[in-house]
Amino acid sequence: MKASAYGWVVVAAAFTLMFVGFAAAYSFAAFFASFEAEFGASRGDIALVFSVAAFLWFLSGAPAGMVADRYGARRVALVGVVGLAVALWVASRAQSLGMLYVTYSVGIGLGVGLTYVPSIGAVQPWFAANRAFASGLAVAGIGAGNVAGPLLAAWWIGLFGWRGAYAALALFVLVLGGVAAAVLRHKEKPLAGTVDGLTLAAAVRTKPFWLLFVSLVLSCIGLFVPMVHLGPYAMDLGYSEAQGVTLVSLIGLGSLVGRFTIGAPADRIGRVPSLAAMYAGLGAMFLLWWAAQAYWLLAVFAVVFGACYGAYVALLPTIVMDLYGPRAVSGIIGCLYTGCGFGTLVGPWLAGVAFDATGSYHLPIAAGAACSFLAAASVGMLILEKTPRFYRG
Repeated sequence: MKASAYGWVVVAAAFTLMFVGFAAAYSFAAFFASFEAEFGASRGDIALVFSVAAFLWFLSGAPAGMVADRYGARRVALVGVVGLAVALWVASRAQSLGMLYVTYSVGIGLGVGLTYVPSIGAVQPWFAANRAFASGLAVAGIGAGNVAGPLLAAWWIGLFGWRGAYAALALFVLVLGGVAAAVLRHKEKPLAGTVDGLTLAAAVRTKPFWLLFVSLVLSCIGLFVPMVHLGPYAMDLGYSEAQGVTLVSLIGLGSLVGRFTIGAPADRIGRVPSLAAMYAGLGAMFLLWWAAQAYWLLAVFAVVFGACYGAYVALLPTIVMDLYGPRAVSGIIGCLYTGCGFGTLVGPWLAGVAFDATGSYHLPIAAGAACSFLAAASVGMLILEKTPRFYRG
């Protein structure tokens, strides 16, 4: 197979790795009620299981990206797939919420980190003109996992109970993810000294890096709140558990739309302005959620929120490639994603704590809106800088 054609195999492999990893992660929404019933825990404590996992997958993305730049994405992704499967299998035997922190939180966090950044980083050097489109296709795996994960988990919980559902997810991840990791491959680099782009050390000394980093911290404080709490929110309004899980899957459906459609408009109006617009869109959707009680409005919120989320996840790697070139793209993406980790660690957890204290989600929803608008302002500063690409490949 020609090298250029193999790039699309890498896109398919990256899609599949992100699909299985995030299906396992976002299936958490389907298990929320089971954990409340099994362990009698507060919503804040249950949400912390997911928050710690997300914090770790973003935090581990930086070293995973640097290792992948040095030794290749395939090896790192294979380790990540095995970690995901083991974490799910052991979590199926958890006898306490504390054991879920040790198994699900740590295992899913590290497993997703070891598959996500190396796979999306592997895609970037294969493409030039079609990079935004290819990147969007690859990260659409996250949206597909967001759609399928909660629905598959809810189905399997009904058939096997929550423990059996985790065991089924473990097998699903191991088989599908293992095949995808095996075919992942970095594009051959030119001889030493001829690779365009900045090193990681040089990139972190630039202002655009830190403006993007701050925007990710701020946006992710609110971004994962509906992933964890939208289902319980709907149930509090009197809707069924299945309707609540469906809303979380609708976020994933919207994210698929965003990932597939953002490429052409972003190429036309600019990727950085498009990123700012997506952050602002998240803020506007939080305001809609704050006012919504009718199920159809919650569904509109979920789909449009997901579209903004999916588009910005697709845009970020292409912006990094535009700014810094291919030399250390995985490592730079991974370091930026640590900002997501800090935001995600506090967002869903504090939303649960706020609900436990006040009996309402209004305060965390309003905070999510404010943080999203501040993220848009941070990227707006980057637009005002009129920063050119550091390297053109």
